[in-house]
Amino acid sequence: MNLFADIRTRVLACLDQLVVDGVLPDGLSTAAVSVEPPRDAAHGDMATNAAMVLAKPAKMNPRVIADALASKLLDDPQIAVAEVAGPGFLNMRLVPDVWQGVVKTVLSDPSYGQSTLGRGQKMMVEYVSANPTGPLHVGHTRGAVFGDALARLLDYAGYDVTKEYYINDGGAQVDVLARSVYLRYLEAHGQEVAFEDGTYPGDYLIPVGQALKEKAGDTYVGQPEEVWLEDIRDFATEAMMELIREDLAQLGVVMDSFFSEKSLYGTGLIEKAIAELDAKGLIYRGVLEPPKGKMPEDWEPREQTLFKSTAHGDDVDRPVQKSDGSWTYFAPDIAYHYDKVQRGFDQLIDVFGADHSGYVKRMKAAVSALSDGRVPLDVKLTQLVKLYKNGEPFKMSKRAGTFVTLRDVVDQVGTNVTRFHMLTRKNDAPLDFDFAKVLEQSKDNPVFYVNYAYARVNSAVAKAEAFTDVSDATLAGVDLTGLTHEAELTLIKKLAEWPRLVEIAARGHEPHRIAFYLYDLASDFHALYHQGNADESLRFVQEGDSDTTQAKIALIRAVAIVILHGLGILGVTPAEEMR
Repeated sequence: MNLFADIRTRVLACLDQLVVDGVLPDGLSTAAVSVEPPRDAAHGDMATNAAMVLAKPAKMNPRVIADALASKLLDDPQIAVAEVAGPGFLNMRLVPDVWQGVVKTVLSDPSYGQSTLGRGQKMMVEYVSANPTGPLHVGHTRGAVFGDALARLLDYAGYDVTKEYYINDGGAQVDVLARSVYLRYLEAHGQEVAFEDGTYPGDYLIPVGQALKEKAGDTYVGQPEEVWLEDIRDFATEAMMELIREDLAQLGVVMDSFFSEKSLYGTGLIEKAIAELDAKGLIYRGVLEPPKGKMPEDWEPREQTLFKSTAHGDDVDRPVQKSDGSWTYFAPDIAYHYDKVQRGFDQLIDVFGADHSGYVKRMKAAVSALSDGRVPLDVKLTQLVKLYKNGEPFKMSKRAGTFVTLRDVVDQVGTNVTRFHMLTRKNDAPLDFDFAKVLEQSKDNPVFYVNYAYARVNSAVAKAEAFTDVSDATLAGVDLTGLTHEAELTLIKKLAEWPRLVEIAARGHEPHRIAFYLYDLASDFHALYHQGNADESLRFVQEGDSDTTQAKIALIRAVAIVILHGLGILGVTPAEEMR
């Protein structure tokens, strides 16, 4: 049930009737006609822009259309008021039993809010994809939470979602990891070592060096790099990926699949992808224009193999093969996305860190070219997280080994708080994470405020079940005509927005909207709760009055159910009680 979609259907039916009556010309497109909550709740329950968007193509005054539409809508028994406002907006009020029916639907339909928007389309969400050179830090945490919540949201909205991690194990950074582990390996054999610039000195590699010693003994001690580099690179990469999997599990993130960059090399996959672009006339030999701005000292014009990415919306063409014949960093990324296209995904989403903004256009161009424009790619950038501790910013440096890890954050505040707070800002906006504030028990802390609403519902239900049946099956059938107070109707109207909000969030790939909605729902609930302190008739439990109590418990149980659905999308487990 999506009440806003239902009323829009009624609006469209009335517009069709106006065409039959000769009021409107035939052939008008109604795709832009919407029904949504008015900006000011005092104006009504719902508003439609129908007259405004149809006026120009119909060559009519919008108020004339709005007046005619209002007259038709008033014939509908569910619509109590239809008023024209301003140049032609139409505000509507619904009869109370429509809103009361929302509560019954929430209680009786376990799928309330779920959508068929995705129609089972195959969606790939690639996220985290951190270099396997160490544990995940707080920046990765935000990308992991965002990507996971987005995947859950899309699944809830009817998409067939695959969650994938791209292992960057084919580049020079993995050789640096191997050299760093080799130093820890020598250290495990009692040797003193020095970590030079370009190595990873973090303590997290100490147990890896020890594990290598236990596996290989002294086989590699004193041996030249060409003897041990490949073996230790594989050993270290697997050790780091196991650490990363454990980190993700701490955060409640489980991937469906992992894809190794290394698997693209020496297998013909890169060559196949580039050949596909070449067959489309998009690969050529050429010399790029010099970079804009300050000229790098080592820049010189060199003929390279280039991808004509400008043919698919990029700013400049991009090199895929260097003048020495080796692949650029971009080439395996093209091959990886070609593999995604070949696996039959209908849509692709990449979640990148803020430092990858320059990669967006070229990746979109590559996917557009490889799929002939059939498969859209949406790249979501997650901005930096600013950590605060004791009033001082916490800084990170992977090379110095002093970065704040995902586990550091989760150990201090817990998985649920970490996940929820990471979604309290849009992904492309910077996020402040204050270790004190995210645990604060106040209205200003959305994590607490939403959990407190859920716990308060549970407390009221427990109190009511001492003298009446408050099972959801029973509550779905009780008389709700007494739920007419403005604060009660405000809460119901917020419940009615849930299915619409899910579709808006899914279309925009914006899981933060779920967190915002839950906070607003909790605020409306707490407002009703506090009004009960002054007005006993609004209290959820009416001692000695089973019928009224059941009606009020039905309302707040519906609130708890929607909160549960929303937190499930965010990957957060609600607090059953709070002390």
